[in-house]
Amino acid sequence: MPEATMTAAPAPARSSLANRWWRVAGTGFAFALFGLGGLLLGAVVFPLLLVAVRQPRRRSAIARGVIHHLFRVFVALMCGLGLCRLEVRGRERLQRRGLLILASHPSLIDVVFLMSLVRDADCIVKAALARNPFMRGPVLAAGYVFNDSGPGLIDDCVASVRAGNNLIVFPEGTRTPADLALGRLQRGAANLAVRGALPITPVRIRCEPRMLGKGVKWWRVPPTAGNFVIDIGEDMPIADHLAAEGAQALAARRLNDELARRLGAETPHAAA
Repeated sequence: MPEATMTAAPAPARSSLANRWWRVAGTGFAFALFGLGGLLLGAVVFPLLLVAVRQPRRRSAIARGVIHHLFRVFVALMCGLGLCRLEVRGRERLQRRGLLILASHPSLIDVVFLMSLVRDADCIVKAALARNPFMRGPVLAAGYVFNDSGPGLIDDCVASVRAGNNLIVFPEGTRTPADLALGRLQRGAANLAVRGALPITPVRIRCEPRMLGKGVKWWRVPPTAGNFVIDIGEDMPIADHLAAEGAQALAARRLNDELARRLGAETPHAAA
């Protein structure tokens, strides 16, 4: 039986309305702290790291370690403030290296949760973040994969996993629509697994009630704190798909269908 861990928000002794306003204020504080932390990392910590560590790969590894530990503190803060609750099932499956982690994406903070759980985490980030004053320093120092690398994007991702990093990808490409358990999966993540012959570690993230979902402003907090459950599933080997299908495109489509089921798709049409 996989080990399950639980971080529970304290039960507040306040009225429902007062608790809701408390969570609005706490969410604003958390967002401000996150932005300030990004500025400080980019302006002070990572420039010092650039001077102190000359080897790029080691410098990126240290930067990712710093982000991992700070995100752990940030998640503990959010739970401690009563903004959310977090349960993790199968945590031990993330205590490895060289993983391709494909996760569902119901909330804005999914990546924060995952990067707090995963060491040596890499991820695909929007190129625009390199111009964002709050995020520029961290994403450049950590050496994350940018999504504007064109035909070389899959090669960069495969190289990252084979170097021992744990690559986090959200195959929906955006947050899950509020009325669905899982949005349509883009084919890129499955193509990455097929072309790199990389097994998939599926991660299903659920949140009830939904918070920080697609199209929802941060101050629109749910009636109660969001209860996040993160299920890390058993690895999905792809050797059988490649051997049985032959053609990579067909193998990727079949793999995408299986991944959609693992991530909680309600109908087979969730995979595109």
